[in-house]
Amino acid sequence: MTAADLAVQGVSWAPAKTAQPVLHPTTFHVAAGRILGVVGPNGAGKSTLLRLLYRFQRPHTGQVHVGGQDIWSMTARESARRIAAVLQEQASAFGLTVREIVRLGRTPHVSGFAAGGARSEAVVNDVLATLNLDSLADRDFGTLSGGERQRVMVARALVQEPQVLILDEPTNHLDVRHQLEVVSLIRSLGLTIVVSLHDLNMAAGICDDVLVLNDGFPQGFGPPQSLLTDQLVSDTFRVAAQREHLSLSGAAHFSFTLPN
Repeated sequence: MTAADLAVQGVSWAPAKTAQPVLHPTTFHVAAGRILGVVGPNGAGKSTLLRLLYRFQRPHTGQVHVGGQDIWSMTARESARRIAAVLQEQASAFGLTVREIVRLGRTPHVSGFAAGGARSEAVVNDVLATLNLDSLADRDFGTLSGGERQRVMVARALVQEPQVLILDEPTNHLDVRHQLEVVSLIRSLGLTIVVSLHDLNMAAGICDDVLVLNDGFPQGFGPPQSLLTDQLVSDTFRVAAQREHLSLSGAAHFSFTLPN
């Protein structure tokens, strides 16, 4: 898999042409192989932005380019070979094994009723091995833990061989151990990644850049170390935020209180 740059220029979206925009014009650029975190309070427009990036919805204004090409100039199949998404809603089991769930990700690379052949199966095997899912390959998906299921959904996305990976709240509803597993996985992939997160400290720890949204408006874009100031975080999340630097690691950590 080869990462590609993601360029977003002035994209916006509203449920109808006359309705108030859910996402106002937003512009940013993610260089190939970098991780972008999208943060903001509930209703900020994070999920709407992600749906525009993985071509679920067409923006009302603006364009999304992957590797210099507008994703709406491609066919849906071509787009699915460039961009993969892991959503909060996980697949229903339907009695399928882990391998069968992961194999579904090869759909953009096969035509008609073809099974995909030896190369597709080799890709599936390679991804299962990379994500340490070999021993679970024949297990019923419905019997897995939350963290295991999340790894399977990432595996299904990776067998698409995408250049850009979109992750919508990938650590939601996971315990601390499984959150750490998913974070470690994200860091190791080497793809261009856009991930929406609620946890600002996690975003600051794993993301190269951060986009802050609030009420559908972009509040800032840039490296978390310089962008996530006490004032910006306090104003965006309507809390009193204070950033502290942990003495051992030097990493920044936000603490929050309700404003007086």
